[in-house]
Amino acid sequence: MSDTVFYGSPPPPGTRWDRLLTNVHLATLAETGAPYGAVENAALAVSGERIAWLGPMAALEAHRDDWLAAQVINGGGRWVTPGLIDCHTHIVHGGNRAGEFEQRLQGVSYEVIARQGGGILSTVNATRAASVEDLVAQSLPRIEALLAEGVTTLEIKSGYGLDMESERAMLRAARMIGEQLPVTVKTTFLGAHALPPEFRDNRAGYVRLVCEEMLPALASEGLVDAVDAFCERIAFTAEETRAVFEAAKKLGLPVKLHAEQISDMSGAALAAEFGALSADHLEHVSPEGISAMAKSGTVAVLLPGAFYFLREEKLPPVAALREAGVPIAIATDSNPGTSPLTSLLLAMNMACVLFRLTPEEALLGATRHAAKALGLEATHGILAPGYQADFVLWDIGSPAELSYRAGLNPCAAVVRAGNRVRG
Repeated sequence: MSDTVFYGSPPPPGTRWDRLLTNVHLATLAETGAPYGAVENAALAVSGERIAWLGPMAALEAHRDDWLAAQVINGGGRWVTPGLIDCHTHIVHGGNRAGEFEQRLQGVSYEVIARQGGGILSTVNATRAASVEDLVAQSLPRIEALLAEGVTTLEIKSGYGLDMESERAMLRAARMIGEQLPVTVKTTFLGAHALPPEFRDNRAGYVRLVCEEMLPALASEGLVDAVDAFCERIAFTAEETRAVFEAAKKLGLPVKLHAEQISDMSGAALAAEFGALSADHLEHVSPEGISAMAKSGTVAVLLPGAFYFLREEKLPPVAALREAGVPIAIATDSNPGTSPLTSLLLAMNMACVLFRLTPEEALLGATRHAAKALGLEATHGILAPGYQADFVLWDIGSPAELSYRAGLNPCAAVVRAGNRVRG
């Protein structure tokens, strides 16, 4: 993307936008050659749900006598970024797992808890007992916390139902949340998240159920935007994951993968083979997996909340991902067991402190690269003409502050699809 997108000719006479935001600094996150894609002392115009123009305030000086928009808003010298994107969450679920938190603090590992019937299956029981309305009601406070920090796009996975009706309920709840709140929701079917207790002795039968019945039915109902699986020694093998991906491919659905969180199962390479949108976690990813991701354009989604909460010690190979040119996204992994995190800003801080990302990399990870991880890179994740008018005004002195102050929310206002929804 060239600088001409931002520094082209001033608007022609007669231009009339819906809204014009003036007196701001823009962190466009586009590839302009400037850190953060910054345009200081700038303005941004909106027509309908899209960004119509942006550039230096100086480009508007000839038009001061006939303002170019129905509404002109003085941004007060604030910084503006694209709306934040949380591209990996399990935020719709029943119950919580505070008891397991106590167990882990007493030295019991996540893997042992899972093998004893806890972990994901504990949440499965609570989720199966909840109605669609219950799931929405329980999830709204968690999602509101994200939205208060400038999140405008959110991925929500299923995977805590593990039967047709409960998976359907989770996905319906996710769709309802996208209708009730000012947030774009992308749904991901994660039927291959764990083996349900009724299939404990019939793994092949459950994989067939996921591939031949659940996924086709839920996709036909318009509930599925992408398909995910948990490829791990406590979950599904590479061969079982392949079967799920083949089923998704037949339906024309993109895939994602929980890969290499606990061990190297060659999941990243498998995901890349299918042109996956993303491979997520990746603490144990191999050089071969990184190379495959680089070739396929698969995004690496790092989840520092889970790393922190599980007190992991093996870091994802950030330097190797950088060197290979793999885009790095950051997400909360908001879930009841291993990352009960409802702050993307805190996830960005953790990515810097724990994984040694730069503040610019962390912000890219929650905007441009997160959009790519959801297949939305053509419309979301940067500030540029033609992109959806999702942006946040921040009371900060520089974009680095978004990753710097843990626990502070400097969000002053949020605009989604051209409408001011907060502040």
